[in-house]
Order: sequence, then C-alpha cells, then structure tokens
Amino acid sequence: MNRTRTAGFVSAAVVALALTTPAYAQVNNGCANATLHGIYAFHITGQILAPAAAAGPVSGVALTTFDGFGNLTQIDNIVHNGVVPAEDWRPANGTYTVNSDCTGTFTFTPAPTNPADAGPALKVHFVLTNFGAEILTVVTGSPNTPPFTASIVSTGTRLTLAASGVTIQ
Repeated sequence: MNRTRTAGFVSAAVVALALTTPAYAQVNNGCANATLHGIYAFHITGQILAPAAAAGPVSGVALTTFDGFGNLTQIDNIVHNGVVPAEDWRPANGTYTVNSDCTGTFTFTPAPTNPADAGPALKVHFVLTNFGAEILTVVTGSPNTPPFTASIVSTGTRLTLAASGVTIQ
C-alpha cells in the first residue's frame, strides 16, 4: 500500500513540475509586439472573390521586417490573375499589434514606384506559433477602400541570417 501511495505522490509531483516548465509559462505570459520581430519570409496564396473586376487567383512571396515595436516594412512580388507585377519588388509599410494570446492584426499600404502595381491597404489577421518564429495569416480586407471578399492565406517564417563575415555554403 505504501508503494501505491508513493507512486501517486510521484505522479502528482511530475504533473506539478510539468505545469511549471517554460512552455507552459509562455502560454501564461503570452505574447506582445516584441514577440514579432525580425525578418520573415512569406508564401502567399489564395483568391480575390469579389468585386468581379478584381476577382481571380493570387500567388506570391513577401519579405517582411517587424521591428518589435509595432512597425513593419515589406517587399512583395504578387501575381494576380496570372499577371506578373510591373516592378519586381513592390515596397510597403505599416503597423501591427500582437495580443497577449498570440493573435493579432497588421495593416500595410503598398507604396509602389510604378503606379501599375498600386493596390489597396490590406488588413491581415494572424496567429504567432513556435515562440514567434512562425506567423499564420489571412487577409481580411482593406481598412480604407471599398470592401472586397478574399480568401488569401500565408505562412511566414522568421529568417535566421548568418553573422557578418560568415559564409554559408
């Protein structure tokens, strides 16, 4: 009987220890703007559903820098309806907010040097995973243009860059 009682105490101690590990602590401590920092590479795919004039598939890539304080800069190359952009890399800038539950939103406004690549400001909802190393997004519309319906998602991964003077082969 002592053996059973000891096993029960050991099990309770293991559970208590597991609940105090850093992974659990992060869930309790949550996220903040500082959690989203660095350079992220995104793969973007989806479709604009309406209005009819803008409807069509969307596919592309983006490189976004989050500063940890709620500001972002981005360059992207987005193919819309099979039409490649007029300039290789369209710049954009914007702001973001990370909630304590690791969800958040960001908005950005494209600032192309070629007016043919103009587009609306976009509002994006996201979830941070893997301690902020990955971001899952969905475009939810535009904060300052007539509404549109889209199903555009992306996954971004924080880049780990080589230290200065280090050559990667």
